[in-house]
Amino acid sequence: MLVVVVTGSCDRKATHSAVPTYGYEIVRVLPHRPDAFTQGLAFADGFLYEGTGLYGRSVLTKTIPETGEILQRVTLPASMFGEGVTVLGDRIYQLTWQEGVAFVYDRQTFDLVRRFSYSMEGWGLTHDGTRLIMSDGTATLTFLDPNSFQTVRTVQVHDHGGPVAHLNELEFIQGRIYANIWQTGRIAIIDPLDGRVTAWLDLTNLWAEQPHGVDVPNGIAYDPQARRLFVTGKMWPALYEIKTTEPR
Repeated sequence: MLVVVVTGSCDRKATHSAVPTYGYEIVRVLPHRPDAFTQGLAFADGFLYEGTGLYGRSVLTKTIPETGEILQRVTLPASMFGEGVTVLGDRIYQLTWQEGVAFVYDRQTFDLVRRFSYSMEGWGLTHDGTRLIMSDGTATLTFLDPNSFQTVRTVQVHDHGGPVAHLNELEFIQGRIYANIWQTGRIAIIDPLDGRVTAWLDLTNLWAEQPHGVDVPNGIAYDPQARRLFVTGKMWPALYEIKTTEPR
C-alpha cells in the first residue's frame, strides 16, 4: 500500500559536500522478519533473496516481497556466519564472514552446487552482469570471476576526503555500485571504474524511526524492470520501497 511520504535528511557535512547527498521518499512499507540479521539482499524475477548472519541463525531465503512469505530456505552450518548474497544467471552466491567460504546454489532448487574459498573477510556481494563484486569491510571492492572466484581486479573507494571504508552490503544499479557504510545511515554511490563516490543516499532518518534494539541499515535490492529500490536493515521489522529525492 502507499503510505504518507516521509523525506529523509540530506547530510551536507563538509566531508561530503563535494558530491550530492540525496534524500528519500517512502513509496511502500513491506513486511520483513524482525529476527533477520540482514547481510545480503537481492531482487530477481519478482522475488527477494535474502542472506542473514549470526552463528547458528544464518540462512538464505526466497520470499514474496509483498507478503514476506518464505518460498524457499537454506540453513547454513552453525559454524558459518552468512554474509552478502547475489543472483547471477542460474546461480545464487552467498558469502560467509570469517570462514572464507562462498556457497553457490542452484537458483531454482536451492541445491548447493559448489563452494569457493577466499582469503579476505566476506561482507557484501553484487554483480555487474559479468563479474561478482565483493566488499570486505575496508575501502576495497574486489571484482571476481563467477566461475572460478579468482580476482579480476580491485578498486579503492574514495571521495575527495580520502578512502571510504566499512563498505558493507552492495547492489549494482544502473552502472553504479550502491554500498551501505557500516555503522552509519549512509549509502555510497560508487563509480565502478575508478572507485569514486559520485553521490550519497542518506537513510539516517529512516534508521532513527526504527524500534529500539534494531541494528544498522543493511540491505539494498533493485528491481531493474520496474525501477524499484528496496532498503532494510539488520533486524528491521519492515522493508521499504523508496525513491530518491533531489539533494538540497
